[in-house]
Amino acid sequence: MRKTCKTWHLLTTALVLAAAAAARAEVIDISWSGAGRFMHKTTVAPGKFVELCGKLPAGLKVRWDFDAGLPLDFNVHYHVGKEVAFPFKLSAVSNARDTLATKTAQDYCWMWSNKSAAPASLSVNLQRG
Repeated sequence: MRKTCKTWHLLTTALVLAAAAAARAEVIDISWSGAGRFMHKTTVAPGKFVELCGKLPAGLKVRWDFDAGLPLDFNVHYHVGKEVAFPFKLSAVSNARDTLATKTAQDYCWMWSNKSAAPASLSVNLQRG
């Protein structure tokens, strides 16, 4: 009986750890290709977010677009001290496209939040220009 309890405990612990890892928020560093492109596909867990971040110089244009399997809250933001600036902010959208024109050198982040009870697929394309 003791061996069965120990095995059950180990199995339960492994399942809890796997679920916690799958449900965590995801922050990805943008890694540009030689052609100035970044593409990423992932899943946004229920109640979590995915964020793509990278340092950009002033005066750059980045064309972006995304498609999601469910409506997500979306923004592009950067931090100035304790303040957060939002060049783009959309609620409950499953796709969008636009161009970010950087006015200042900053770490810019594209962020999607999933407020639903189901996982949402996400496909993102960024193109420096």
